[in-house]
Amino acid sequence: MKLHYLGIIRNEERPAVELCAEKDLSSYSRFTRDNYGEFMTMFSKTVAERTRPGQRQDVEERSYTFHVYGRSEGIAGVIISDHDYPALAAHQLLSKIVDEFLAKNPRSSFTSPNAKITFPELKDYLVKYQDPQQADSIMKIQRELDDTKIVLHKTIESVLERGEKIDSLVQKSDGLSAQSKMFYTQAKKQNSCCVVM
Repeated sequence: MKLHYLGIIRNEERPAVELCAEKDLSSYSRFTRDNYGEFMTMFSKTVAERTRPGQRQDVEERSYTFHVYGRSEGIAGVIISDHDYPALAAHQLLSKIVDEFLAKNPRSSFTSPNAKITFPELKDYLVKYQDPQQADSIMKIQRELDDTKIVLHKTIESVLERGEKIDSLVQKSDGLSAQSKMFYTQAKKQNSCCVVM
């Protein structure tokens, strides 16, 4: 599961304009990084142009999934991930990014034709949310439940093992009790033949 790209794109008119973006191209060779970066930017703009306000969509291309969230303010948030990254986590992250972007940047700041806005939080999000459980609280709770279930299974198994050991000890003590009663009766018989004077 990997995030490759986070970006905010102005999509109210064509061509769409990339306002700010962060890319993780570390998994590509140095010679092809620029090409992959250009592909991601170009395809993100294309997908953002085709996303209506209020619409969320997932588009698969090659080994990537483009998660897009169009807003009525004239922008779209785009995440590029591999196919394994959960769509729910990606869209939760998109909502968070777009909301924060709009809170920090009023519409007037990105409507000019050459607007290039810095949004350093994208880099932090790109690093932090490589693990989708950070974005999706339901996944985080599910993981905690799975961990708890594993601990409970181990505890139940150990209790059952102890129960078996206790049953074994009870059987042994019953056997010892029976043997001691036999020893007592035999000793009584043996001692009864002799009278002490």
